[in-house]
Amino acid sequence: MKKIISVLLVALFLYSCSDYQAALKNEDVAAKFDVATKMYEAGKYTKAIRLFEQLAPAYRGKPSGEKLFYMYAQSCYKTKQYYLAGYQFDSFVSGYPKSEKSEECAYLGAQSYSMLSPVYSIDQTDTFKAIEKIQGFIDRYPNSQYITEANAISRKLNDKIERKVYENALEYNRISNYKSAIIAFDNFIADYPGTTLKEKALYYKLDSAYSLAINSVPSKMEERLITAKTSYNNLVKFKPNTEYKKKADEMLAQIDVELQKYNK
Repeated sequence: MKKIISVLLVALFLYSCSDYQAALKNEDVAAKFDVATKMYEAGKYTKAIRLFEQLAPAYRGKPSGEKLFYMYAQSCYKTKQYYLAGYQFDSFVSGYPKSEKSEECAYLGAQSYSMLSPVYSIDQTDTFKAIEKIQGFIDRYPNSQYITEANAISRKLNDKIERKVYENALEYNRISNYKSAIIAFDNFIADYPGTTLKEKALYYKLDSAYSLAINSVPSKMEERLITAKTSYNNLVKFKPNTEYKKKADEMLAQIDVELQKYNK
């Protein structure tokens, strides 16, 4: 019995392959469409894509192409070809704006672009594009069934950009470019007032201001020491029990010692 089942499965597989190979060479678009649909419904998305690529010119812009381009976009998404999926979902929404699948495709298109967003430490061009796409979806479909997921994606993408900006500022501190670090942390705090990284940003701004002041030429030291002290005050005002309190207090003590030299 098992042998018979195995033979039948092999025969079915060979028939399916033969059917697919024939469809690739078939000029009959209706027959090709039928096989492409079967490939899609069977989860054979890579094969379906090859057929959809052949069919696309004949169906583009036509009402009959709605199903084809929906399956085409879905196949790209399911095979994790996110650049192509994003493009195909965008094209579907543009070509079939009144389709009942339009909202779903708009969401999946935005999600496809979000999947292309890299780790925060490298170039974020794709992240900015994904933010634009997901925000466009949120604006267009504020009551969508996908709105909760869309908002979560938006937060995740924006958090990544926020982290990137913070890390860029921190890098100036690490390489001892303290002037640039102070400016970068000021901009970060102004641009992201509700950030969870504010305590860290305030501390490293203090650290940068302190290091700049202590290593200054005498003519600029007093002014920079006062600026560093202001940075200390901003940190402890924001969070009196900051995790950096011990280090910050040590900096303040040294700042006060140096400032006393100018009060004599």
